Parts: sequence; C-alpha cells; structure tokens
Amino acid sequence: MSRIWKLPVTLPTGVSVKVDGKNITVSGPKGELKYTLQDCTSLEQKDNTLVVSITNEEDSQEKAMWGLTRALIANMVIGVSEGYKKSLEIQGVGYRFETVGPSKLVLAVGFSHKVDVPVPKGITVALDEKEKNVIHISGIDKQQVGYYTALVRSIKKPEPYKGKGIRYVGEHVRRKAGKTGGKK
Repeated sequence: MSRIWKLPVTLPTGVSVKVDGKNITVSGPKGELKYTLQDCTSLEQKDNTLVVSITNEEDSQEKAMWGLTRALIANMVIGVSEGYKKSLEIQGVGYRFETVGPSKLVLAVGFSHKVDVPVPKGITVALDEKEKNVIHISGIDKQQVGYYTALVRSIKKPEPYKGKGIRYVGEHVRRKAGKTGGKK
C-alpha cells in the first residue's frame, strides 16, 4: 500500500500557497491554480512545506482522499513552477498537424475532411521545429494537459497493421502480421 500521504510537499522558490478555509490557491512564475479541499482533509503550511492531514485515520475512504489530496497539491506546485509537457507524433502518408492561431489544431488523418480540435484555455500547442510530424502540448494543469493529449490521440489511434495514426512520442505499437493465406 502506498504511503504517499506521509510525504510533505516542498515549495520551490517563487511558489506561494494561500489557504483560505477549504480553498487553496497555488501561484508561481507560470500561473495560478486553485483547489477546494474535501471536508475530511485539512492543510497546514510550515515554513516551505505543506502537510495534508485527515480527521479520522481509521477510515479507508478518508485515507484514500488523504493521498489523493497530497498528490493533487504536489502536481499543482510542479505545474506552476515548471509546467507539464506531452508530445504526440503522427505517422501515415499525408497525415499532418496544423495550428491555426493559438486556439485551434487542425488534423489531416486520412478522413475525407480535416478535423478541427479547439485548444482549451491554459493549453499551448506548438509544432516541433525539427520534425514536422511532432507536436508539443504544454500547460500548468497536469490533468488538463493529459486529457487534451488523449483527446487528440483518440481521433486516430495507431492501428496495428501499418502503424498509421497518432501516438505518444516513444510509444511502442505492437504490430500484427496480417493475412498470410496463399494460393492452394
């Protein structure tokens, strides 16, 4: 069983946390994120560390919320100080990414039409300078970056026979042999 709840969250320089009852605001050089604590959890700030605690340590539901809350706050601290970045690559003849301004991503992925994917606020989509078939999705909210990256990938997942589609950079796609029936 994980004991992630025991670890205090260390605040790097330039990151400040404001606790107002159950509302938490984490601000840093990249931006600001907000979170509302559950009723069973509480947060204490001691110098440069944050410690999460719960009311009843015997309740398994509260213990689960304890670790979740600590992990979410740690992700917020990393997000406002460093940010999160995921990369996607596209493979296939004629498949490509295009960005239309900062708020739209256009995909040509073998359909009869191009697919427009709106970019949500707080997310940045940039084409790679060296490789034209790679895009980088970045932002300060880990959940939002992961969700948007998975949404773009789900438009055309990599297929196992030719490997065409959108995949994470470094993702291994298991290939199948296909039909091997011959003449008799």
